[in-house]
Amino acid sequence: LLGSFATLLALGFSINVLTMFGMVLVIGIVVDDAIVVVENVERVMSEEGLSPLKATRKAMGQISGAIVGVTVVLISVFVPLAFFSGAIGNIYRQFSAVMVSAIAFSAFLALSLTPALCATLLKPVEAGHHIEKRGFFGWFNRSFARTAKGYEGWVAKLIRRAGRMTVVYAAVIAAAVLVFQKLPTSFVPNEDQGNILVNIQLPPGATQARTLNVVQQVEDFMLQQPEVESMVGVVGFSFSGTGQNAGLAFVTLKPWDERHGPEHSAQALAARAFPALAKIRDAIIFP
Repeated sequence: LLGSFATLLALGFSINVLTMFGMVLVIGIVVDDAIVVVENVERVMSEEGLSPLKATRKAMGQISGAIVGVTVVLISVFVPLAFFSGAIGNIYRQFSAVMVSAIAFSAFLALSLTPALCATLLKPVEAGHHIEKRGFFGWFNRSFARTAKGYEGWVAKLIRRAGRMTVVYAAVIAAAVLVFQKLPTSFVPNEDQGNILVNIQLPPGATQARTLNVVQQVEDFMLQQPEVESMVGVVGFSFSGTGQNAGLAFVTLKPWDERHGPEHSAQALAARAFPALAKIRDAIIFP
């Protein structure tokens, strides 16, 4: 995480909601590499009775490639986010910088500092000591060992049927691509909150009575819709500014259990109201 802070400083980013969100998310990822190293060293020591130094050398020879591979895969997932354009790119660029830098530093420490600490701080143990433990921990270790052996046997059977498993894997990939193409995309997901805001803006110099007349026309249309329960109109203020030529309408919709189907959602009502309210010539209206 300290390396991520240094990376943010070098890239000119600040500590904000996006970068802190990345920090919170990456904490669960960066600890995995060190845990894998320590657990594998301890496993080699307990199974073969090797000294911490020899066990560390053997364990790192077994998992160094896996750590590098996992790191490359994770980084390849987050790097493309930094190259998005527009508003999406501005949002995700800082998030990507945090994730990539933290994951890279985690892998570096897992391949350098963590093995050194294991060889220095771990104490020698006798072979099979974790199996001989009594109580809950002994039972857990024995159960875990049986589960691991069963999993190894299951994987060995699948490897002997590599051709069939490749076909199954290809089918899963094809299904994922198909579902990805079918799912709709959006920058921010649509959410029916049970209300609609209608922005009303008349030309400069329009009188309050003229603005009130437009608000009443908007109210007449909205109250005729089956999804609308009530409406409150405000004259003198809108998202476009303040003045007697501005207005804002708060449209409250009926409860969701009375509006069945997407055609009665807030988004559908807004889409239906936009062309209808555009016919009012005295004002520019955006629901």
